[in-house]
Amino acid sequence: MKTLTFAAAAALAALTTPAIAQVASPVPTITAGHTLLTVNAEGSSTQQPDLAMFNSGVTTQGDTASAALAENSRKMTQVVTALKRAGIADRDIQTSNLSLNPVYAPPRRLPDGSVEDQPQRIVAYQAVNQVSVKQRKLDDYGKVIDALVTAGANQVNGPNFMLSTPDTAMDEARNQAIKMARQRAQLYASAAGLRVVGIVSISESGSYTPQPVMYDRIMTASAQRAPAPPVMSGELETKVNVTVQFELAA
Repeated sequence: MKTLTFAAAAALAALTTPAIAQVASPVPTITAGHTLLTVNAEGSSTQQPDLAMFNSGVTTQGDTASAALAENSRKMTQVVTALKRAGIADRDIQTSNLSLNPVYAPPRRLPDGSVEDQPQRIVAYQAVNQVSVKQRKLDDYGKVIDALVTAGANQVNGPNFMLSTPDTAMDEARNQAIKMARQRAQLYASAAGLRVVGIVSISESGSYTPQPVMYDRIMTASAQRAPAPPVMSGELETKVNVTVQFELAA
């Protein structure tokens, strides 16, 4: 097998323009009569999401811990019931946060502007209960949020859009990345007067990049029912980066 000559190496380096070097970094390495070429390439797949995750819950406050928790439990039961009536299955509802904490009186300021050195005084208790919800029918998302707020939920955060079968998108991106790597390897090999014999090794790094639409927090400030919020799911882009080492020969 012929090794890469200095002239071929120089020609190959000259063809590596700055624009190409940003996406593909061929590094010829001569070992034991083999010419190796390493190429980096990226593949991507763009698909519409078919799944969304969001959090919803209730925050209540009472004079005592038991009062705050009892009121919270009553309202949270209504919220869970509303979720089920909206078509959310039991397996898609999971408690994500349950807490009970004291609420302290603000520190008292003295006439000279200093703060009174006194132990903190508890004036109330705050209970929080949140559930993580998996929304499988994206067209119903706005209606589900409307139903939650009507039922008494005063915390809604999300959604985080996802793919129910991300492996399909990953495989599509992998195929594209390998195809791109092979095209670049053939380009550089041809420029150096060589040909691609085969692939020596492949390594991969991938990323699943959702584009979520965020709702910060919805508070039920009045009893008036608002229209269901519009939700745009957009698209999700799945990216895979591969590093492929090719064997070249004359």
